[in-house]
Amino acid sequence: MYIFNKGDNMNEKIKKLAETIVNYSLNVKEDEHVLITYQSIESRELVKELINQIVLRKGIPFTNYVDPFISNLLKEKTTSKRIELIKEYQQFELDHFDSFINIKYNLNDYETKNIPDSIRDEIKRKTYEIHDKIVNERKWVLLNYPSYVDGFKSKMKYEDFLNYSFDVMTIDYSKMSEDIKPLQKLMDKTNKVRIIGKDTDITFSIKGMKSVPCTGEMNIPDGEIFSCPIKNSVNGVITYNTTSTYNGEVFSNIRLEFKDGKIINATCNEEDKNEKLNKIFDTDEGSRYVGEFSLGLNPKVLHPMGDILFDEKIIGSIHFTPGAAYKECYNGNDSNIHWDLVLIQRKEYGGGELYFDDVLIRKDGLFVIDELEHLNYDLTK
Repeated sequence: MYIFNKGDNMNEKIKKLAETIVNYSLNVKEDEHVLITYQSIESRELVKELINQIVLRKGIPFTNYVDPFISNLLKEKTTSKRIELIKEYQQFELDHFDSFINIKYNLNDYETKNIPDSIRDEIKRKTYEIHDKIVNERKWVLLNYPSYVDGFKSKMKYEDFLNYSFDVMTIDYSKMSEDIKPLQKLMDKTNKVRIIGKDTDITFSIKGMKSVPCTGEMNIPDGEIFSCPIKNSVNGVITYNTTSTYNGEVFSNIRLEFKDGKIINATCNEEDKNEKLNKIFDTDEGSRYVGEFSLGLNPKVLHPMGDILFDEKIIGSIHFTPGAAYKECYNGNDSNIHWDLVLIQRKEYGGGELYFDDVLIRKDGLFVIDELEHLNYDLTK
């Protein structure tokens, strides 16, 4: 547990993050009910400051502590009868809260490995409508409080990683929202997208699918802009160069081959995991189609760390997501999965090119047209 010593500027960083979440991301109003769910005592100081900030806005805060080890054990032992109670509990939250703050805490990537797939699938099916309403009809913020595991995977001393994480999570989102407007305008009038890179050459259409900037309103850290492929338009191959965890398994170099929108072949570096990989994509009818195409834009997130909230924001990256489409940019694809998989196109990660309507927009992670060069931030220095 991190000790907050006198003179440490961490308390100021915690206050800044809490102010960002309450005042900017959620814009809490008088008498709004705000539920804070957290998973570690390490995040206690942040929770306390969130409560202070919510009360200053005359909101009504509530907290819910969820021990991740106990939660995972309960899921391992879950029955259909208990899933009905889970559904009732989540329905109560939906009915009684206006805003949700979910502070997760990363542990061992394999911690959920023993949860039966049948239980995962049944929980997702039974609670899908509730989850969908929370995501699309309520205000919410999701973040991961920096953990020792995160620091280890980032190859940083924990104290350094802690400071880095708070700096990333509290960048100037107002400025980012202005910076992103020219890119949003360009994406909104784009038809054909082509992505080229190592073991990657894929095309699809985003015609008529509006783009959605993400600048601190929901995910923390933030910094991306997403659209959605026309469901049947995806053709070609994409190979992701960051590892990704799903259902307690870690996959690397996932390669997906598409024909008319559908994944027709899926492999990864670990041949013994190919069956598990394809089982994920066989979850339901929509899990072999794509629900999101996004560009990572956060100038402080440069390298993958195995935390998707950070990795999908890596500047110079894209993520191309099998599974459900968001309602705000909906291509008709529904699924119980939404698996953000990341391809970094900066030169040190193998490079790559991004084309909009056959015009080169970004090369090796850097925008090459005048109206977007400001989005390269410090990468050109």
